[in-house]
Amino acid sequence: MSDLHGVIVSHAAVAQALVSAVTVITGIEGALTPVSNEGCGTEALAERLSQAVGTGPAVLFVDLPGGSCLNTSLRYAKRHADIAIVTGVNLAMLLDFVFHRDATPEEAARRAVDAGSKAIRVTAA
Repeated sequence: MSDLHGVIVSHAAVAQALVSAVTVITGIEGALTPVSNEGCGTEALAERLSQAVGTGPAVLFVDLPGGSCLNTSLRYAKRHADIAIVTGVNLAMLLDFVFHRDATPEEAARRAVDAGSKAIRVTAA
């Protein structure tokens, strides 16, 4: 696997729950880091995000396509060329990501979006 890291940026404890689920399902630890905006403003959220990304390439998985989590992620990515952003994070895309971290951030992000989109369906009971 490469040094490509995933960071989930969300409201409340959504990110932590997703990281826990991926770890339990796959047994892979350390591929994803949760970041919550709970109890902080944009400056503090930017600091949390910076610490979570560290050095090297990353894909930022954001919960919603708007709001403070996305806005902070976009500002961060503008200053770092090796960052890709995906909004509308779901479990299927994260599972795909942890097994395919040998790609560039852009390739991994596109692959994750494809896997996540294919997992969304209306299912009859």
